[in-house]
Amino acid sequence: MRAKALLVAAAILVAATGCGGKQTADPAPAGGDQAACEASDGRITIATGNSGGVYYVLGGGLAQLISNNSKLKATAAETGASVQNIQQLVNKDYDIAFSLADSAADAVNGRGAFEGKPQKVQALARIYPNSTQVLVRNGSGINSIADMRGKRISTGSPKSGTEVIANRLLQAAGLNPETDIQAQRLDLAKTSDGMKTGSIDGLVWSGGLPTAQITDITTSLKGQVKFLDITPQLDSLKQVNPVYTAGTIPAATYGQPSDIPTIEVPNVLLVREDFPVGNACAITKMLFDKRADLEKVHPSAKQIEKATATQTDPVPLHPGARQALG
Repeated sequence: MRAKALLVAAAILVAATGCGGKQTADPAPAGGDQAACEASDGRITIATGNSGGVYYVLGGGLAQLISNNSKLKATAAETGASVQNIQQLVNKDYDIAFSLADSAADAVNGRGAFEGKPQKVQALARIYPNSTQVLVRNGSGINSIADMRGKRISTGSPKSGTEVIANRLLQAAGLNPETDIQAQRLDLAKTSDGMKTGSIDGLVWSGGLPTAQITDITTSLKGQVKFLDITPQLDSLKQVNPVYTAGTIPAATYGQPSDIPTIEVPNVLLVREDFPVGNACAITKMLFDKRADLEKVHPSAKQIEKATATQTDPVPLHPGARQALG
């Protein structure tokens, strides 16, 4: 009877160990054991962004990729993007979150929207860069960020990475985002409607190239809108966070007469520090092994490169991701 009881106890222990779940983390793999790089059974949710943006499109593709190639079943959800994503990730509303690297850096350092409250998040990988796209109506009298004084400007969804960058651009140009412009805190769909009806004078959007709703605006208002060169604000932004770099929106992206100089910021995929190691390793590995599948969903996936994937500082790389990228 004693032997039988021990066998039953052992069976229960094995069964419990094999159950997937997001409440506890797997132990870190010893010595880079590749056998641990396997997803468990279970369900996970991915926080993306506005329905007209690349986060939403690519997040849906990532969810399908995970569901088709592992025991995990993943779903993607529309959100307000970066800041909100991080807050809800930490609150365990989501398991993976897309975020701009500057918002993620603020989170781990307890700055900006997370002032005095450092967040315990880690990165699966640095992925494609976002281009800051500033589009204005031709008759608005806006030829620079400083010209936005008194104008109706969409600064993005509340608690989004776009809003963070929009406010920093305005501050870099000597404007107070709360008092010097008529800030319209709109998601991309409502921003697009406002540009078309003329109820707003311009917009700031941080997203991959191309962004479908920006294509819609430039097509619908062909000859009536223009992009601004915002690189004069780059040095000031770099003082806030060194992740900002110079970039270009190619003319062909939105059918413009010439390339548009702009400011770029990388994106990162975030998880909580208790995210299971096996899941983190399997998903990160999948991100690069199956990148061609994501490229079919959106061309920005072509810029997801293993050579830069570990460049997530100051956000720590999750141990499972480090195993997959090592």
